Amino acid sequence: MTEPAQTAEAIVRAVRVVCDPEIPVLTIEDLGILRSVEVESAGEANETGESQETGEGQGTGEDASLRAHVVITPTYSGCPAMETIRADVQRAARAAGATEVDVELVFSPAWTTDWMNEEGKAKLDAYGIAPPTGKAAAGPIGLSMAVKCPLCHSLNTHELSRFGSTACKALYRCSDCLEPFDYFKVH
Repeated sequence: MTEPAQTAEAIVRAVRVVCDPEIPVLTIEDLGILRSVEVESAGEANETGESQETGEGQGTGEDASLRAHVVITPTYSGCPAMETIRADVQRAARAAGATEVDVELVFSPAWTTDWMNEEGKAKLDAYGIAPPTGKAAAGPIGLSMAVKCPLCHSLNTHELSRFGSTACKALYRCSDCLEPFDYFKVH
C-alpha cells in the first residue's frame, strides 16, 4: 500500500523534472516556468488555498484519489512548447499517481530569465547554448553584458542575428573559435 503523502511527494517530484521540449536538458523547474504544484485528495476541497506539496493531511487508504493542480508561466505569450509541456506535466503527474491533473497557465507576472536557476544556466552552457547574462531590465535599458562562447569560453563574440532557432534565443558567433552558437536572450 502506498500512502497518499508518499504519492503526493512523488507527483511533485515527477512534475518538477518534466523537460522543456525545445531544450531537453532543462527541466521546467530549471527554466523557472513551474510556479507551483499542489496535491490534494480529489474528494477534499482545499479552502485555505495553501499548497500541500508534501501531501500532509491527506486521507488514508489505497484507493484515495489525488488531484494535482500545476501552475506554469510561459517563457513568452504564444510559446509553441506550452501545449507539449502541459501534456508532459499531465502524463508525469498521472504516472506518479495523480488521478486528476489540472495545468493552469498564468501570464502575470510575465516570465523573465531571472527566474532560471543556476543549475539550469550551467546545463545550458554544457549543452552548447550560452546562458543569459545579467538581469532583466526593470527600468531603462542598461548595459549589455558580453556573451561567453559555450564552446571555448571566449568573450570575443558577436551577434549574427537577434532571432535564433527559437524566439528565446539569438544567434551568435565566436571570433576566436569561429563557431556559431545560440544565446538564451535576457528578458
